[in-house]
Amino acid sequence: MASTSKVPSVPSVPETPAPQNLTSDDFPVLWPVLTRWADNDMFGHLNNAVYYQLFDTAINAWINTGTNLDPLSTSSLGIVAESGCRYFSELHFPQQLVVGLAVTRLGRSSVTYRLGVFKAGQQTDSDRAQPITALGHWVHVYVDRTTRKPVPIPEAIRSLLATACVRPARTRREDGVRPA
Repeated sequence: MASTSKVPSVPSVPETPAPQNLTSDDFPVLWPVLTRWADNDMFGHLNNAVYYQLFDTAINAWINTGTNLDPLSTSSLGIVAESGCRYFSELHFPQQLVVGLAVTRLGRSSVTYRLGVFKAGQQTDSDRAQPITALGHWVHVYVDRTTRKPVPIPEAIRSLLATACVRPARTRREDGVRPA
């Protein structure tokens, strides 16, 4: 017998372009971040580990600002269960950057983010989309602070996350044929 449980629907939005063709316009949330001198490695560009710090900072700063929840006193924690990053071009200190955030899956106790790193545009160019320099994904699982067992995403956070929902990239069309 088929399950009758309903999965929350994601708003109807255009299909996601190929990863290297994503721009800042493909992300509902754009969070500014600064690079630091120590972010550069011996090759003169941002070290790969720095991108994960940028992702973590942007996600948690957005949630903290959008919900006014104190992460040190809440009963649940968003624990990173999975993360990854693809790099398309180099970045360097002292560039100003923007991390784009999109929610591609919003479950009962977990959320999956698509994250893009972009060079910050000039104020006069704010209406012009910036090309992507790195594309990441990040999964938070919400757990009880004490037991570390999964719990529902707190309602204040869920409401904020819902504002950033987009359709995930598809690997096959509905008819089963891979897109060209």
